[in-house]
Amino acid sequence: MLRGKHILLGVTGSIAAYKAAILIRTLVREGAEVRVVMTPLAKEFITPLTLATLSRHPILVDFFDPEDGRWNSHVSLGEWADAYVIAPATANTLAKMACGIADNLLLTTYLSARCPVFVSPAMDLDMYAHPATRANLDKLRGMKVTVIEPGEGELASGLVGKGRMAEPEEIAEAVGTWFRNQKKKNLHGRRLMVTAGPTREAIDPVRYISNHSSGKMGYALAEELAARGAEVYLVTGPTNLPVGKGIHRIDTVSAQEMYEKACEIFPQTDGAVMCAAVADYTPAEVSDRKIKKEDGSWSLELRPTHDIAAELGRIKENRLLVGFALETDHERLNARSKLERKRFDFIVLNSLRDAGAGFGVDTNKITILERDGSCTDYPLKSKREAAGDIADKIEKYLS
Repeated sequence: MLRGKHILLGVTGSIAAYKAAILIRTLVREGAEVRVVMTPLAKEFITPLTLATLSRHPILVDFFDPEDGRWNSHVSLGEWADAYVIAPATANTLAKMACGIADNLLLTTYLSARCPVFVSPAMDLDMYAHPATRANLDKLRGMKVTVIEPGEGELASGLVGKGRMAEPEEIAEAVGTWFRNQKKKNLHGRRLMVTAGPTREAIDPVRYISNHSSGKMGYALAEELAARGAEVYLVTGPTNLPVGKGIHRIDTVSAQEMYEKACEIFPQTDGAVMCAAVADYTPAEVSDRKIKKEDGSWSLELRPTHDIAAELGRIKENRLLVGFALETDHERLNARSKLERKRFDFIVLNSLRDAGAGFGVDTNKITILERDGSCTDYPLKSKREAAGDIADKIEKYLS
């Protein structure tokens, strides 16, 4: 959610200022452009050179450059930013923000900012618990400033309690969540099922047949649909991925288990997205004991699994059905054949020939083929961004 966003980071004079370097790295890794404004005291805790190197922009501290007199416009900074994040935010800075005091560039920029503002307090536990600080934070919340609560633990004073600046990953997540929640809830009231991940077909109690699917694309799509207001049922094979809040997760292992759950849930929904990499074949017999290695070759008889997508296509009636196709040869021809055979409304194609697409990676390059013959190519993007493109198409169909 932060790709392409302009994030202005304000750093104040706190021992936690070292975390600002990690926060910049995190935001940049998420695709944001970061600029930094510091208070004069913040320079005593971390050097502007460090933050300039990480953000790839000059650090702003004073109202003007003392060497050439160039003005650092707080108005321009406020207009540039999509979000203003002040981390660490000291008790002194929070008090000045609450009272509208503007005695440094960081604070004048705050008063000029037209974007959402986030503060991540960092101070000793007694300062954080003081009624004046609590009142200032409440006042800022009333001004629509988002307060990212500090954590508990050992503080610089040696005391243990609440006052530690939130971890950089938590701050980045809070900002990303804010942007995610601003999306229109165009899918509110809709119930959608997403299948994701691989299946495992047991050979014996130790071994199984599977594939390289990580489930990342399906999980990203489930989260994107949920962010747009849909009630999402995620029917997933075995993965190591966490699931977002509000998503109904249904765990399965084998293709048969996924088939049964998908057929049970689909009639209760407005549609489904078949993103799982389901095994086409499963062992004809499963040993109840570990098969021991012996000399010579060994043959394994396989039988076809139930075709989940084909069955849902057969019973779909007026429901939306979206398919996925991962191909290595004759990609569009094979995808369009699958689109017709399984009665998909549209199909998402990705090719293992494309660098950055396919299994295990965080990016994808997709093409959407529709029943009317149209075809839309998308550039390489993060899987969450690709999920946004697919969700846009789903919204169009459901509207």
